[in-house]
Amino acid sequence: MVRLEFAIDLQYTVAPPGADFVFNIQAAQTSHQRIADEALKISQAIPFAIQTEAATAARFLRMRAQAGTLTVNYRAKLDIEHHIADPDKIDETPINQLPLAALGYIYPSRYCQSDRLALLAINEFGHLPKGYRRVEAVCAWVHRHIAFRPNSSSSTTSALDTLTDRAGVCRDFAHLMIAICRALSIPARFATGIDYGADPALGPTDFHAYVEVFLSGRWYLFDPSGTAIPMGFVRIGTGRDAADVSFATIFGSVSSLPPTIVIKAITAPGDIWDVPQRRPEALSTDLTVCDLSIPSST
Repeated sequence: MVRLEFAIDLQYTVAPPGADFVFNIQAAQTSHQRIADEALKISQAIPFAIQTEAATAARFLRMRAQAGTLTVNYRAKLDIEHHIADPDKIDETPINQLPLAALGYIYPSRYCQSDRLALLAINEFGHLPKGYRRVEAVCAWVHRHIAFRPNSSSSTTSALDTLTDRAGVCRDFAHLMIAICRALSIPARFATGIDYGADPALGPTDFHAYVEVFLSGRWYLFDPSGTAIPMGFVRIGTGRDAADVSFATIFGSVSSLPPTIVIKAITAPGDIWDVPQRRPEALSTDLTVCDLSIPSST
């Protein structure tokens, strides 16, 4: 188990007559990620609502801000419990046995055009034995063929664009890996957190996109960009691609400063918490182990 503490500070200048905001910056509260303490501060005295998506536990903070300066500060301390498994004992799940909760993640989506990558997927990975190791090979292939290059993509960059440009940031790596997995009929989804353990040379601490792939009844973590440490991934948002889990969706005329984010692991002699580190085993922090049983028709 790891204990992490992080803070997110956002600052905006809102033009008249105001703007609507939907934030996805709060840690999800799940059976594997438990919030010990958290605080939210909003500079304007305005009504707001926090709504939780039942399927993924993602929390959405909604408000209409007045013209002027708006700051949003969120801090949390949480414990993450990892399921650790032997990669060689993890199988792919046949389509006819996929639970409904995973079925939606085998289809193409806005940024993950898996229907356009079928030939690539089969040529590169169709010959490999099915299971965790094949997905691991997809992750390694994306990491090897795409260069991490800050500011090399935009909010409209898709998996096909990344494959053509051969460069991108973490969300682009994630979209391409997800698209290839789905082209192989393996459910894969987009998750957001914070880039714990990233090299400071890449820039200030930032939001991070990673991948979860459904295998043997669980969602297993993968980081095709290789920039952060999966054991330190906080779960914030989970969706089909970045369109579902943007940290801020804004309706109105707004300017902003870059987010200020800090994250650290908490540990001390005698504590039960581990320091996040890279591990060769398969890691999962999914909400529950999905029921793979499908009733037979009579």
